[in-house]
Amino acid sequence: MKKAIERVDFPNTKNSIMGDLRKMGVKEGMTVIVHSSLSSIGWVNGGEVAVIQALMEVITEEGTIIMPTQSALLSDPSEWEMPPVPREWWQPIRDTMPAFHPSYTPTYAMGKIPEAFRNFPGVIRSNHPEVSFAAWGKDKEIIIREHSLEFGLGEQSPLATLYKMNGLVLLLGVGYDSNTSFHLAEYRIPYRKIVSKGNPILIDDERVWKTYQEIETREELFEEIGREFESGYEVSVNQIGLAESRLFSLKQGVNFAEKWLKAYDEKKVLKEHSGR
Repeated sequence: MKKAIERVDFPNTKNSIMGDLRKMGVKEGMTVIVHSSLSSIGWVNGGEVAVIQALMEVITEEGTIIMPTQSALLSDPSEWEMPPVPREWWQPIRDTMPAFHPSYTPTYAMGKIPEAFRNFPGVIRSNHPEVSFAAWGKDKEIIIREHSLEFGLGEQSPLATLYKMNGLVLLLGVGYDSNTSFHLAEYRIPYRKIVSKGNPILIDDERVWKTYQEIETREELFEEIGREFESGYEVSVNQIGLAESRLFSLKQGVNFAEKWLKAYDEKKVLKEHSGR
C-alpha cells in the first residue's frame, strides 16, 4: 500500500485532485460509489464543485459516479437523540413534516460534496425518503431506478446493483464507518433485528406518513471490519489533497463483511451460552 507524501506547498485544484485520483487507480469508465469529506482534503480552489468536476473528468460519462444522499431529518421523531424532542411533539411532527422529494430535499450530515453533487446537471436521485442515492454517468438509470422503500440498503437497493456490477468504493478522506456498502452485508446474515420506520412520502402527489420495515444497523462495527478487510485484501491507499483515501472492490468488501458479521454473531451467541 503506497501513501503519497503530504502536499502543503501549493493549493489543491481540480487538476491536482484529478492527478491524485489517477494515482489511486481511479480510471475512465469505472463505476465508483464515493463517500467524502471536503474538509479533510485541505483548502480546495473551487471547493466541492472542483472535487466533483475532478471526479467527473477522470471517470467520464463512460463510467458512473454514485453518492449516498441520505436525509435522516425526514425520520420518525421518536428516534431522535441529538437532540431528542418531547414526546408530545412526536405526532404533530409526523403530521406536518414535508414529504421527501428527490429534487429539493437536502441531504443531512452527508457533507458538502454529495449535497452539491445531487444538484449537478445530469445527476439523478433515487426516491427513498431516508437513504437515497444520487448517480451520474453511463449506468445511472440502472443503478438508481430500483430502490425499495422497505429494507432500503438491502437486496433491492442501489448497493445490491453495484455489487452485481462489480463497482468500486472510494473513501475520500473518511473512514470505514462511512462505508455504506457494508450495510448490504447486514442483510445477508442470519442475525437481523427488524424494526419499524416511518417517513413522509408522496403517493399520487399526496403527502402520506408511511411506515415500513427495516433492519437495525450496526455502523459501530464498520471500522473494525474495515481494518481487518484491509489486512487481507487489495486496497489502494493514497492521498487526495491532504485526505488519506481508499479505493477497493465493493463486492470483496461486502463478502468479507458478511463473513465477519456471521463469525462475530456466532461468537456472541457462544459467549452468552457459556456464561449461563
